[in-house]
Amino acid sequence: MARSKTDTVTDIEVIQTTLGYRFRQPGLLDQALTHKSHVNERRGKEGKHNERLEFLGDAVLALIVSDHLASSFPELSEGALSKLKARLVSEASLAKAARRLNLGNLLRLGRGEELTKGREKNSLLADALEALIAAVYLDGGLEASREFTLRVLAPELRGVATQKTRPEMDDYKTLLQEWCQKRFETLPQYATVRESGPDHRKIFEVELTIRGDVVGVGRGHSKKEAEQMAAKQALEQVGA
Repeated sequence: MARSKTDTVTDIEVIQTTLGYRFRQPGLLDQALTHKSHVNERRGKEGKHNERLEFLGDAVLALIVSDHLASSFPELSEGALSKLKARLVSEASLAKAARRLNLGNLLRLGRGEELTKGREKNSLLADALEALIAAVYLDGGLEASREFTLRVLAPELRGVATQKTRPEMDDYKTLLQEWCQKRFETLPQYATVRESGPDHRKIFEVELTIRGDVVGVGRGHSKKEAEQMAAKQALEQVGA
């Protein structure tokens, strides 16, 4: 059930139990859960919405996630870490975490957002979670916010750890390119050296060279797939 306009002390207690964090300044929790549509429809009455907290929460979240990834995966390049971070702090990821906390039902919304099912919108849920992270940060400091954030995003963090050991095929070329630029200040070169098979099942073979040396060969049903396989082989060979 959505929150009523007149929240009681009991409501705050229940919400804090649900979130797993007890606020010393409950007003921060109330602000984090208040959408601007609710304040805009109550003109003339005092009230703060969560946009400023959302702004701060975005920065706090980025710091916490970046620090966690850098500490957890020291072997990964800056580019690979950036991709993992982008996945974790994406709107879809944050909205999923917000739904586990039941944030949609805890928000104070205006009638317009209620009518357009605002409690189900990914953007609104993600913003609310960022505001909540900022509220915990202002209330209890960075360590409290770190503990809260990593706990709330625990399923996503476990998923990233798995994906990190099994990168998507589209990552191989990018990872190799980043390695080459840092190591040699040059880019890998791909060349199609052979095509075989009927048109509807054609096989492409690609050679990958770095500074003139062949470091990978890939085969696939498209040039793109063959290049990705060549990049994967090259990464394994150079130990990147």
